[in-house]
Amino acid sequence: MAFAASDELLGTFVPVAVYWVYSGIYVLLGDLENYRLHTKAEENAKNIVSKWTVVKGVLLQQAFQIAVSLLLFTVITILLTVLISHRRTHCMDRTDRSRCVQVIKDESGAARPQPSVPVIIAQFIVAMFVLDTWQYFMHRYMHVNKFLYKHVHSKHHTLVVPYAFGALYNHPLEGLLLDTIGGALAFLVSGMTPRTGIFFFSFATVKTVDDHCGLWLPGNLLHVFFSNNSAYHDVHHQLYGSKYNFSQPFFVMWDKILGTYMPYSLERRKEGGFEARPIKLKS
Repeated sequence: MAFAASDELLGTFVPVAVYWVYSGIYVLLGDLENYRLHTKAEENAKNIVSKWTVVKGVLLQQAFQIAVSLLLFTVITILLTVLISHRRTHCMDRTDRSRCVQVIKDESGAARPQPSVPVIIAQFIVAMFVLDTWQYFMHRYMHVNKFLYKHVHSKHHTLVVPYAFGALYNHPLEGLLLDTIGGALAFLVSGMTPRTGIFFFSFATVKTVDDHCGLWLPGNLLHVFFSNNSAYHDVHHQLYGSKYNFSQPFFVMWDKILGTYMPYSLERRKEGGFEARPIKLKS
């Protein structure tokens, strides 16, 4: 059980470290005016919260999510310990004790092996689909419900011009509903092991940070493999796109299926950089 618990703890703390390391790389790259989706002047004018406020807000949300995760792990560990103790007591009265010992090992997680690579890939795909589905409908509902938008989700939209380390600048309740519960569902439905979860949630973190980086960098492999990218999500952060492009963080299928997809063209700005220009608004 100790080894499995260690993987679960890593699955909680590693994505947090990945968040700050990956977003820190974007900070070190500088302004990169020739690749920005908005000018620096737009960022300073449209964003109504300071970057220090954003840092504190993200740290608060991450601390809240860690606390919830650790609480869940504690409860699960206690329940599993009680279950194993009950099984062990029950096995003392049985003749096929070798079989009981194997069952106890399996339930404790000590004997749970990593699946094959094809199975892990399949689990990743299932988890991506589950997470996308949950986040699309919850995200969209937070825009439809005026109370939730005003008191919860609007905090994230104070960053009209997104940047990397502001990706998780959310209300703690939003973090719980979208990220914590969505991640738990993706983990459980896919059947992945805690060790696989470390890599999946780290990848999801990288994808989320990249979608909010506010840059269109050449050679970005995430832009090659995913239509849901920094330009796509930038459209959603603008006033004209607030009722569109809800999908996150991987695919765009639910937007296309349910009519909330806003296509765009990526245009060069005269002053440098790019602009994600909605096709619907082109004259």
